[in-house]
Amino acid sequence: MAVGVIMPRQGQSVESCIIEWKVKQGDKVSSGDVLFAYETDKASFEEESTVSGTVLKLLVEDGDDVPCLDYVCVIGEPGEDISEFITKESIEETEIKQAEKSSVQQEQPVITKNISDKIKISPRAKNIAERQNLDINKAKPTGPGGRIIERDILELSKDNTYEQMPAKTSYDEVSDIEYEDIKLSGVRKAIAKAMHASLSNMAQLTLNSSFDASAILKIRSKIKDNMQSMSLPNITLNDIVMFVLAKTLKSHTDLNAHYFEDKIRQYKSVNLGMAVDTERGLLVPTIFGADELSLRDISKKAKLLAQSAQSGSISPDLLSGGTFTVTNLGALGVESFTPVINPPQTGILGVCNITYRQKKTEGKFVTYPAMGLSLTFDHRAVDGAPAARFLKDLCDSLENFDMILAISGGKNDI
Repeated sequence: MAVGVIMPRQGQSVESCIIEWKVKQGDKVSSGDVLFAYETDKASFEEESTVSGTVLKLLVEDGDDVPCLDYVCVIGEPGEDISEFITKESIEETEIKQAEKSSVQQEQPVITKNISDKIKISPRAKNIAERQNLDINKAKPTGPGGRIIERDILELSKDNTYEQMPAKTSYDEVSDIEYEDIKLSGVRKAIAKAMHASLSNMAQLTLNSSFDASAILKIRSKIKDNMQSMSLPNITLNDIVMFVLAKTLKSHTDLNAHYFEDKIRQYKSVNLGMAVDTERGLLVPTIFGADELSLRDISKKAKLLAQSAQSGSISPDLLSGGTFTVTNLGALGVESFTPVINPPQTGILGVCNITYRQKKTEGKFVTYPAMGLSLTFDHRAVDGAPAARFLKDLCDSLENFDMILAISGGKNDI
């Protein structure tokens, strides 16, 4: 009996995914074989077959943005009836895509026209028109009630003349040099869109400071020396910073907040976003309720989230919901930088590397390890002085980390 394979839903917030086929129509597959990769706007996954048989039909094409829970292919034995999986709409869609491939519209751009909300047009026709930059005002509607449908857009694509040729750009002058075009992934597009929106719509300002890292280095060294004998986890300096940061944010709620056009929403709990570098781009999983967690728990959750983000197996539900974000470039030797806020959050902390500086103590200059911190905040929501006080409190707490541990619960917090 033929089996239809659907596009999985990864997380409640995901509506559709971009597909990349790993098999062809007619291929024989076994249970456990990878059928396709699919990508949300934040992560990538692979879908394995749960049955053995022949790929009787691919219902969507490479690169399609497929709604979750829609059928994408059919697996069974040659000759089996698969009509229940092939709707009239999917047949029309396939024919249109084939026509698009053969159309010269793929080679020459057409003037882009905005689609008016007043024009009656089916969603499929609208998507095709937007992909081909067609002026739908020139389409001749043949659908019910004067509605423009797929075949009308296909006809417009065939009949359309080139209204505008692209002007020669400076890029044409170096066309004889070898190059490689890298197609933007869904993750890269999402990052680009989010970063552009963040810098375009916010009044961002960055404050740079540093603190004496002697206390956290001492604790870190003791933990490393006693990991086996005391069954301690491998706690990193970044884990320590996140632990203290979550505690400090509790008394600086203007930075543990979201900014909206008509209000600022301050949160009572800290959901700490943690920037993770992956092969697909920057992902920011969330440590929920970080202010209530021990240092051991934060360290454990941070490692699990980083691993799942880097492997591409993380649920999109864990990539949202943050109230503040931390990003660390210290391991790459960065001494200070300007982190970009994740809207609608009001702040982000950049953790930098350790440099050695001198300070005067009891009349003598002593060398100490200084760790840099870069705080970017939304000036629409927070003024400079409150942001500076938060940064100072954070630095003071990190310099007195042994005291913070004692107040928080001592060994139980490790």
